[in-house]
Amino acid sequence: MEASEESKGPSKRALEKEAKKAAAKAKKAAHAKHAPEPTPKPAHARDTSDSVPPEKQTSRFEEGWLRDTFNAKRVPKGRVRTRFPPEPNGFLHIGHAKAITINFTFAEFHEGTCNLRYDDTNPEKEKDLYFDSILEMVKWLGFEPDRTTYSSDSFDELYALAEELIERDKAYVCHCSRREVKERKGTAENNYERSVCKDWHRSPEENLALFRKMRDGGYKAGEAHLRMKQLLGHPPTEYEATDADSPEVKEAKERLKNLAWNPEMWDLPAYRITPNNYHHRTGDKWRIYPTYDFTHCLCDDFENITHSMCTVEFELKRPAYNWLLEALDRKIPGSDEKGPMQREYGRLNVEGTVLSKRKIAVLVEGAAVVVKDKPTSDGESLAPAMKRTTIDNKGGSTDVDNEEEDEDGDEGADVATAAGDAKVGDGETLKEIPKAVRGWDDPRLFTLVALRRRGIPPGALRNFVLGVGVTKADSNIEMNLLDNVTRSYLERTVPRLMLIRDPIKVTIENLLVDFLEEREVLFDKKDEAKGTHVIPFTNTLYIERDDFREVDDPDFFRLAPGKSVMLLDVEHPLQCTSFTTDPSTGRVNEIKAVYGKDVPISKTRIHWVGESAAHKSPLKCEVREYNPLFLTTHPSRPNEAPKKPNALDWKTGGYHDYINPESEVVWGNALIETGFNEVRASAPWPKEKEAASGKYSVRFQGVRTAYYCEDIDSTEEKIVLNRIVGLKEDTGKVAAAGKGEGKGKKKG
Repeated sequence: MEASEESKGPSKRALEKEAKKAAAKAKKAAHAKHAPEPTPKPAHARDTSDSVPPEKQTSRFEEGWLRDTFNAKRVPKGRVRTRFPPEPNGFLHIGHAKAITINFTFAEFHEGTCNLRYDDTNPEKEKDLYFDSILEMVKWLGFEPDRTTYSSDSFDELYALAEELIERDKAYVCHCSRREVKERKGTAENNYERSVCKDWHRSPEENLALFRKMRDGGYKAGEAHLRMKQLLGHPPTEYEATDADSPEVKEAKERLKNLAWNPEMWDLPAYRITPNNYHHRTGDKWRIYPTYDFTHCLCDDFENITHSMCTVEFELKRPAYNWLLEALDRKIPGSDEKGPMQREYGRLNVEGTVLSKRKIAVLVEGAAVVVKDKPTSDGESLAPAMKRTTIDNKGGSTDVDNEEEDEDGDEGADVATAAGDAKVGDGETLKEIPKAVRGWDDPRLFTLVALRRRGIPPGALRNFVLGVGVTKADSNIEMNLLDNVTRSYLERTVPRLMLIRDPIKVTIENLLVDFLEEREVLFDKKDEAKGTHVIPFTNTLYIERDDFREVDDPDFFRLAPGKSVMLLDVEHPLQCTSFTTDPSTGRVNEIKAVYGKDVPISKTRIHWVGESAAHKSPLKCEVREYNPLFLTTHPSRPNEAPKKPNALDWKTGGYHDYINPESEVVWGNALIETGFNEVRASAPWPKEKEAASGKYSVRFQGVRTAYYCEDIDSTEEKIVLNRIVGLKEDTGKVAAAGKGEGKGKKKG
């Protein structure tokens, strides 16, 4: 007798599935039982719940470079001290976002603290707006310094230590010019043999008197500078191993040899005289100022920094960092137990743009190149010869060995002079190259103020930095990776609005002129918590020009003559009956349509905005959409090998030929629904902690279009919006760039 369906019981496959579920549940319960209790956050720690999940945040600091750096100098919880030490001579860029995030989150993870220290030892290049902007960017990224300090606060202590270094015969006053210093470090002409000048042999007493003469104004800029007496004067015989040496001696000599061949140990400058000695904090008190190499490690020590983390180009400087601390008994030779420990991580570089302050300066201000004609024998002129001039942004005298590291990585790079700075001589003319962007905060740049203005949320930027990872190797990242991280971050955290960039008027003929339906719609259909707003549906509305075609096509599924579409948040379809065009432009200026349940149904839905005087709908706006600033190939040479922006001709202005004419596209007659007023009033979006929220925090998704934020140029009379990122990656964006009508191309 066959068993009934009810009496058969579960199948073998169903039993196997149930067994797997039970095993997984038991495993999860066992893991939870034995998992350690979560460590409570210290009171000062930033809430990272809006960015990186806790388990991923934790794992990053328990593996790789971050783990190894802590293990190299293990200190009890709560004792870690880090610092972010920018020089206030420019605006921070995306590479600094990595430095900020690493230093602050490393300290947070180990329940320590992180200072913001202004390395303000170069008064000629420092401005108040840079100080203010740096602190603003640190806070915008979501971090709060434990202390805000200034290297200049330690000028008295630094000077006292410089005198102590002289008294220990570890520093001397040098009168060599920059050229002489370079020659004594070894050149091809002298077979790269190093030597010291006569000043190196002075007694500590003589050097101390000369240093005080520097302090008291006895020398002009370039006539004297204090140098550390490192290894330039050590002859090769001191580290050349012999057969008679023991293994220990040979090993010691090998270490000394490696140090002696490091250019950062060839008697670096410690103090220099500046042409303009006024300092924004100390006034006219000082005529001499300490260099980075003298100041940095000592200020780390003053602030009890445990882990001094910097980018990898400073790795060669680590021996000099340790040497000075050891020379002043502030560090044990060969040990990191006492004093700060320096470690280096790879830089963050973004492909397709420039981060150098010098290069950004000429994009912002324009450039100038001096042109001198080349006469022929009969007096006619050939093509002009370019005489480029360079910007010395190092401060101090050009005659002094004062070459400090440029955090932008273009030490000594030749860049055309910023407009207004070039000097023209007899028989010369000035070739002016126009500026390429609005300012340092132009959304096409990758300064932090520019990324903020573009609308990048700070949480997305932190995710980007941490997602790239921290290793010794430089990270060369395509800019679309930042777009992808930002898009993912915004997807479920901002409201949705209907925005029409290039509107066409639609008149619905079978609805009365005064017809009005108020439709309550969600700001996000997948998140009711974002709330609702009301939009008016009337007989006059506006749709995107791209959603209409004058001639129908079987492969086109939106509105066309005789064709119908659905409207978002509206029950019935809309069908085009006719259209009119503007005689002067030939563009469609109005569509006639019918609406209702009797109109043929369509599977396609398009967005729209309704016209209603009572609702002050729609709102007029200008939409700015941004594409890469640089082309990869010259517009007139499409077959040339692709070039990176940093490899362009920055000496004579050739870079300007590669500015993308469609890097900014402006839709001047765009329209947006009135729900924007509510989004603006309830900003910031996303709902994360965003310090000093401004217009850039008014973010939303334009349905079927892109993500946008409000621009600082926006007013009550006219809203201005910036595109943050598209709804999906546009792989053809760069390839298609350069086919427009010109930079700042206006549409609509």
